[in-house]
Amino acid sequence: MSRRRLVRAEAETDITEAALWYDEREAGLGLELTFEVRAAIQRAFENPLHHLRVRRRPEVRRILARRFPYRIFFIVREDAVIVFAVIHAARHDRHWRERL
Repeated sequence: MSRRRLVRAEAETDITEAALWYDEREAGLGLELTFEVRAAIQRAFENPLHHLRVRRRPEVRRILARRFPYRIFFIVREDAVIVFAVIHAARHDRHWRERL
């Protein structure tokens, strides 16, 4: 059975805000961050059960962006994989837990 792939609005906002911050530091860096995060999200969709489970109910898993210090959190359901947070590695876990 194939799962639906969803990226919630909050996660899209996380990506946009991070990209804007990086672009302020160096032109084009925000686009690179966006590509890296999107690649990590694609890896999560391709094999969601392969990544670290950080919570049982609901089943939340985490994947890391490769070049940038960002963690992508997603929920695995029978019918869908839902990305709900993209958070800098230095931020506390409560930031993604508040979104559940």
